[in-house]
Amino acid sequence: MEPLNFFKALADDTRLKSLLLIQHEGELCVCELMAALDESQPKISRHLALLRKERLLEDTRQGQWVFYRLNPELPQWSKGVLVSTLADNPELLTQPLALLNAMGNRPERQQSCCA
Repeated sequence: MEPLNFFKALADDTRLKSLLLIQHEGELCVCELMAALDESQPKISRHLALLRKERLLEDTRQGQWVFYRLNPELPQWSKGVLVSTLADNPELLTQPLALLNAMGNRPERQQSCCA
């Protein structure tokens, strides 16, 4: 991951908040990000596509849902930037988390562990 591309990806409010929300929640789908950020599906999808292209995010399909999570292979320095940004600026997610928590009918996640 090139630092310049990483910081360019963070330079947009929608992308920054999407990354921080995904970091906070572990994974989210487009509809959850739409609710949390009060944005349209095309706008959220366009920003997620850019974040995937830059390899900041990975996605997984579960039935009709596509869930996005941080790429586990992100360099430690970039993970540290996201952790510090969220820790030092919790107000960035105050309203988005309230909107997300108020969302009805959130998609179910499949359990990833086996007995």
